[in-house]
Amino acid sequence: QVQLVESGGGSVQSGGSLRLSCAFSGYLYSNYCMGWFRQAPGKEREWLATIDTNNWTTYADSVKGRFAVSRNDAERTLYLQMNSLQPEDTASYYCAAAPIQLDYRCLSYRYWGQGTQVTVSS
Repeated sequence: QVQLVESGGGSVQSGGSLRLSCAFSGYLYSNYCMGWFRQAPGKEREWLATIDTNNWTTYADSVKGRFAVSRNDAERTLYLQMNSLQPEDTASYYCAAAPIQLDYRCLSYRYWGQGTQVTVSS
């Protein structure tokens, strides 16, 4: 059973930075692609970034150049460094885990955390 717990959210002024963490419990963390999503009130969930088991990363255009995803497989932790935060980044942020198939490509996200709130004031 995989469980994900996010932390590191909070309130910050425009232009500030935050670093989110996602602690993974369960087996074989290194066999999962990991991703970050967010959801603002009244909006659909938005994919932000993925890091696969080879540490290859992909980003949504909305955060490319400002956010950076990383993982520490020894500590079974996922990170999201968020810089140059803007009020439109205000949302609940979620981490998710996707198992990999035999060719190491990511399958659909299967496990989700409960989220951590990020609020950016102008």
